Amino acid sequence: MGGLGDRLKPCGPPVDSSASARLRETLADYFGAEPAILTAAWPALQPVFAASPYLSALARTDAARLIRIITDDPEEHLELVLKRTLAAGRQLDIEIAKTELRSLKSELHLLTALCDLGKVWPLETVTRALSSFADEALKAALRLAVAEQMEKTGISEPSGPHSLSGFFCIAMGKYGAYELNYSSDIDIVFFYDPETMTPACSVSASALAVKIVERIVNILHSRTADGYVFRVDLRLRPDPLSTQIAVSVNSAHVYYESVGQNWERAAFIKARVVAGDIGTGEHFLHELSPFIWRKNLDFAAIADIQSILSQIQSIKGRENVSASNADLKLGPGGIREIEFFAQTQQLILGGRHPDLRSPRTLDALGALAAAEQISPPALEDLSTAYVKLRELEHRAQMIADEQTHRMPADEHDRSRIAALAGYSRLSRFDGDLTKTLRTVSRHCRTLFAGEEQLSSRFGRLAFTGIEDDPETLATLARMGFEQPGQISSTIRGWHHGHISATRTERGRELLTRLTPKLLEAIHECGASDVAFTRFSRFFGGLSMGVQVQSLLLSRPRMLELLVRLMAFGPRFAGALARYPATLDALLDPSFFRASLVFDMECIRTDPRDDFEAIMNAARRAHREHSFRIGVHVVAGIASAVEVGLAFTSLADTLIDLCARAALAELERKAGRLDGDVAVVALGKCGSHEMSAGSDLDLMTIYNPNASAAASAISGLGPETFYARFTQRLITALSAPTTEGGMYEVDLQLRPSGTKGPVAVSVRAFENYYSVEAEVWELLALTRARVIWSSSLSFGAQVSAAVEAAVRRPRDQAQTARAVREMRALLAQERPPRGFWDLKMNEGGLVDIEFIAQFLQLTNAPTGGPLLQNTGEALIALADQGLAPARAMKALLDAWRLQQDLTQLLKVTLDDGADPESEPAALRMMLARAGQATSFSRLRSKLDRARGGARRTFVRLV
Repeated sequence: MGGLGDRLKPCGPPVDSSASARLRETLADYFGAEPAILTAAWPALQPVFAASPYLSALARTDAARLIRIITDDPEEHLELVLKRTLAAGRQLDIEIAKTELRSLKSELHLLTALCDLGKVWPLETVTRALSSFADEALKAALRLAVAEQMEKTGISEPSGPHSLSGFFCIAMGKYGAYELNYSSDIDIVFFYDPETMTPACSVSASALAVKIVERIVNILHSRTADGYVFRVDLRLRPDPLSTQIAVSVNSAHVYYESVGQNWERAAFIKARVVAGDIGTGEHFLHELSPFIWRKNLDFAAIADIQSILSQIQSIKGRENVSASNADLKLGPGGIREIEFFAQTQQLILGGRHPDLRSPRTLDALGALAAAEQISPPALEDLSTAYVKLRELEHRAQMIADEQTHRMPADEHDRSRIAALAGYSRLSRFDGDLTKTLRTVSRHCRTLFAGEEQLSSRFGRLAFTGIEDDPETLATLARMGFEQPGQISSTIRGWHHGHISATRTERGRELLTRLTPKLLEAIHECGASDVAFTRFSRFFGGLSMGVQVQSLLLSRPRMLELLVRLMAFGPRFAGALARYPATLDALLDPSFFRASLVFDMECIRTDPRDDFEAIMNAARRAHREHSFRIGVHVVAGIASAVEVGLAFTSLADTLIDLCARAALAELERKAGRLDGDVAVVALGKCGSHEMSAGSDLDLMTIYNPNASAAASAISGLGPETFYARFTQRLITALSAPTTEGGMYEVDLQLRPSGTKGPVAVSVRAFENYYSVEAEVWELLALTRARVIWSSSLSFGAQVSAAVEAAVRRPRDQAQTARAVREMRALLAQERPPRGFWDLKMNEGGLVDIEFIAQFLQLTNAPTGGPLLQNTGEALIALADQGLAPARAMKALLDAWRLQQDLTQLLKVTLDDGADPESEPAALRMMLARAGQATSFSRLRSKLDRARGGARRTFVRLV
């Protein structure tokens, strides 16, 4: 058919005539005079060299090579290049071979570019030429690497040094389909069969395979003074972050059968064995066929396949597509959408229709049209667009041999590509490209019209594949994530089955649908990174993810609530992470309707349960109900008083349960003792003011029967018996079990504190508080409350003893002085931990509690009120005229404000955390809890309230 120079046609007008003129002078100087073949071909060559600095450099570097290329028949010259490329593998010196391969790559690039731009070869021939060169270069590199290892290790290979039994390479993606682009890297995966690959040396098959792959990559990928041959990408192998660069066929089969994803199935549509033991490789692909081509697909599987395309199609900006800065590959209406358009349909239909399994994109589109899966107009539009976009992709890469797919924003730079594409006017080029991109986008959108949206209003969300999608990272940044790369990597790890929740195919399919909704909900909470990190811990702890994901998908408001809890409730987020089954409580239809007050009917126990089983049941109940209360707090649907009562009723019920169990367990082991015992709560539990994480201030009081010594079956005396009961009670309430912990228990408020016995008789209790008790102990006793007793009559007796102790006459001035001294000592030993220490700051909860307790204690002898709850006590004192009404009203408001904030802070933050450094959304939540319009106004309101409370403390105490 004649030389290439005779067949070249001008691609478009030259954009830089001076540059091409200088090149022409250089070439003429090289030969002494301009060769006639160059003169004849120059009208076609000038636009090429004027637009492309890279191709111009190739011509200038080796003028003789240029003349050979335009003189020879292009098909024959290609065959010669391919033969010389394969022959480079016979070189004895690898460094010489590397130089030859890089020189041949330059020759192929110049030949292919001229045939492409000069309209000699169509797109299919161009991509096949590039792919065929990759085949021969890879075979040559394999031969060189194997020969080197034979020499180093002494292995012998019956089939010769060009290969190794059981070791093979599979080309993936565009390379596998003979669709390589001009400056493409090559996606390849190396596999080996250890049973077939049996080197006769001390090196294992695995180690040998890895060494060979490392050398192949070095030969092709390393950049020398002569450039590189191909960038090699090995990341399409199974779970690339966890596997070696050469994968055994056995482990590959296990991976694909267990956690293989739909995007990996799509990648294998184009897979082709290109080097090594071809027979073993073909057998491997044949065995993998059931993974790639599934005959039976349910709705969820189809939806997950469709997500491969749907995830990359963001709505944002899709109608504003333009040529300037357009991404020809990944952007809206780009090459990736056409490829995925075809591949998703192939995956859905190809299992039952083998004629749809073509690896080449254009052939696949044609087969889908023949099967009436896409319309003839769609076939024509998409095929034409595919060719156009691929050709433009080549031209963009020919400018500087860069792996770019983006159109330059600069008009001069874009005009170079327009000229190589045959356009004389940039405006026309821009208009045609924009129209093409919009046409592709329109067809791809209609493919899944009406399907679930898998992107975000902020942009694209794509987590398939093995690397971060740049547009997805940009979307995550727009959603408020400060570390979008970490978020993307974590989600891809979930898709790879790195956690139990996604080790099943169904779990991964649901994850595809859940991810965009999850990320949207996290964005809405205003604490994106914190919420995602805590959700990740929770999600990673699930043993099975299908049920939870299905629940969250079916109940969007529950997902939003869970995310808010993760963002603003670290205490409960941590509990969910440790015990994900707690989430089951949300399944109860009455979760938000039923009272938060907890009673014995809420605990699931069996009469046959032993002590340990009851301890575990108590911990489950504590965890689940604490979670429920916390959800109500974060959701803003429970007041501080309601929350305090809820946490306290939970504690009351669990103390009741554990006290019964402790007594029964002691009697089972030590025998029964005739007597009574009661459990008394003090502190926050006694006053119904508990919050998340509150400990229990308890004391146990007993009353042995007068004839106890005679009637004791166990042989234990009352003091020992009830001390052991108390110890078992503490164990039941605080010891960690397989279900976790429950409460911290403090017995220091008992008579004589740590110096006295852990259980006291009622007589000792009465004597102590009538003679020895200090003022601070009497203040604490104003909040004492009998929670459980072995008999109603004894419970009433203990309550009466408590009230009698508090109502004894005392000197008001001495009591006030003792209270002041105690408050000063607390300020010295436990100074406030910053502004948001709502308990210890002046005017904080301690001051208000001291006022209420002091006023009750000093008025009790004359019949004043005795109420454990601080708020109720303040109201009663004012109502009975025992304290100034205005002062009590101010104290009550300050107490309520700080109680509201305490309940929210205890649920949302760890102890000691500073709300000032928390996300704005949490600060706003605190402001709302304090009935302030902003966080700064909340600070001011709190400051004023505490100032007033402190002044009242000074005035009254």
